[in-house]
Amino acid sequence: MATTVRRAVLTLPAAPLGPENPLPALRPLDGTHVIDDRDRAGLPRDMARQIGRAPLSTVLPVRVLDGYGRERVPARLDAVVIENDRLRATVLPGLGGRIHSLHHKPTGRDLLYTNPVLQPADFALNGAWFSGGIEWNIGATGHTTLTCAPLHAARVAAPDGGDMLRLWEWERLRDLPFQVDLWLPGDSDFLHVGVRIRNPHEHTAPVYWWSNTAVPEGEHTRVLAPADEAWHFGYERTLTRVPVPGTGSADRTYPWRGDCPADYFYEVPDGARRWIAALDGDGHGLVQTSTDLLRGRKLFLWGSGPGGRRWQEWLTEPGTAGYAEIQAGLARTQLEHVPLEPGGEFSWLESYGPLSADPAAVHGDDWAAARAEAERRLAEALPRADVEAAYAAWRGRADAEPGEWLATGSGWGALEVRRGAYHLPGTPFPEASLGEQQRPWLELLDQGTLPGPPLPTPPGPSLVSTHWRDMLETAPADPLTEYHLGVAQWHAGDRAQAVRSWERGLARAVSRWPLLRCLAVAAAEGAQRDRAADLYTEAFDALRAERPDGDGHDEAWTAATTALGREAIEALLTAERPESARAVWSALPGSIRRRGRFRLLEARLSIAEGDRAAARAVFDEGFEVADLREGAQVLDEVWAELTDEAIPDHYNYRMRPGA
Repeated sequence: MATTVRRAVLTLPAAPLGPENPLPALRPLDGTHVIDDRDRAGLPRDMARQIGRAPLSTVLPVRVLDGYGRERVPARLDAVVIENDRLRATVLPGLGGRIHSLHHKPTGRDLLYTNPVLQPADFALNGAWFSGGIEWNIGATGHTTLTCAPLHAARVAAPDGGDMLRLWEWERLRDLPFQVDLWLPGDSDFLHVGVRIRNPHEHTAPVYWWSNTAVPEGEHTRVLAPADEAWHFGYERTLTRVPVPGTGSADRTYPWRGDCPADYFYEVPDGARRWIAALDGDGHGLVQTSTDLLRGRKLFLWGSGPGGRRWQEWLTEPGTAGYAEIQAGLARTQLEHVPLEPGGEFSWLESYGPLSADPAAVHGDDWAAARAEAERRLAEALPRADVEAAYAAWRGRADAEPGEWLATGSGWGALEVRRGAYHLPGTPFPEASLGEQQRPWLELLDQGTLPGPPLPTPPGPSLVSTHWRDMLETAPADPLTEYHLGVAQWHAGDRAQAVRSWERGLARAVSRWPLLRCLAVAAAEGAQRDRAADLYTEAFDALRAERPDGDGHDEAWTAATTALGREAIEALLTAERPESARAVWSALPGSIRRRGRFRLLEARLSIAEGDRAAARAVFDEGFEVADLREGAQVLDEVWAELTDEAIPDHYNYRMRPGA
């Protein structure tokens, strides 16, 4: 059959994402994927330089997604299916362009780990993320802020005369447009993926890209790559060179044999073919290969320890097999960012398909022989020269204009193209995609003023790049403009000026709580815990007074009340004011207090009040923190304040050795 690209609907049990958190993300990133400066000193110079390039301190201008829960209901997800008589790929353009499944028809094998549910968890840079399939990570170290966001999608003429699927968006952390073209030739066992990132600006941009593929973990699954060494990164936040496959009985190429979650970034020699494969006990599985620009290869494993097992259960439904991830990126490690010159672009081609090899060789004790067997079978299935030829053919179609539109992404790209008058062949950002979140900024661009909302509502998203900050500085200085200007100044590192802008806005504001909350964060970040507690209390009281009807039923107001209430209670506990924290807690609607995050806060509050029995009762009754952050130790820390007993398995999410 000829390759087809068609719309479809995928029905899965899914936990709704919920609304965006309306509070601007002023706080630093959690620091899970960083290393100490003293450790950086011993790394290769190019790696150390790229690790230190343009680190992010916040995820502004992106909003955090933390409004999801754990209750799953059947959901109809818009999908696009790309299919020939060999492969069928199912893509979710509304969820970051994730390849949900890749099915090999001749063997009947599913080549990916396909999650049977859609359960958000706090793993992305901005919160909500879900496991399974193939994801495209761009922006900064971690899972992209686009994980649960819609991308533009359209049918495009493929190099072989058939159709391919183009996905594209404007990545907002670095303000870079990118595209992902999925091309499945008519008789091919391999799905080709052409990727292009462009820098339309007049400054060098730091670029991050990793393609992450979830594969079945099986007890006998082995991950192979062309390397004898790897850089190990664990949640102790150190980067260490280790031998591959391992030392003694510690074979790091079998994901199941690891004790704790860990990353292994393979040191692929210059000139070697770029590939990575995960093969089961019978020698069957998936291989990914690419042109040479995509130099990095990585294995992520959960390990067999109780914390890793608990996370695996948390991300899916009971009885589902586990997974590992094989990944490919622009740099050797995910801690690095690669410079892209003004007006330049990065482009490459990846290929995904089945691989079968002699199991005796693949699982033998001779690592060099195992690797050579996999590479020989890859050369037979897809020669390196064929990948280069496919790249050249695809690159000739990268500028082709989209045909039939299959999905629409956000309006932020259209706004940036309007502002910068960028010419981006092949990836149009039509003004028809502009929505309510972009309209105030369009008026600022065209009229020089930032309009307020017609009805009382939490402020919309802020924009923080230099161009928008300059426009805010010259706009009429009303309270809303001062609010957004302060957010942009904070993002730029000018915190003193941000505070001055918020204070100026507060002096004339009718809606005071957004400005008070910003000032509270500034005080907290400046270690002024009593001032932060005072400001948070005032902000929360102001929000309650302003909220229509006071019942929290409106989605935006409920999200604001939830987020501000949580921050206020935490700040008051830090300031050792349990009585005031209890007052905020009591003022929250019951529907908020019953959430797992707030049950945990209730336990902490009870400890601060000296009532450890009440805190222990919260744990004994049971709760789930839906937005528990990857690597967070808070459950262990609170439990340790209550008892010397081992933490129960259902609260054990430890990701560090010895934690």
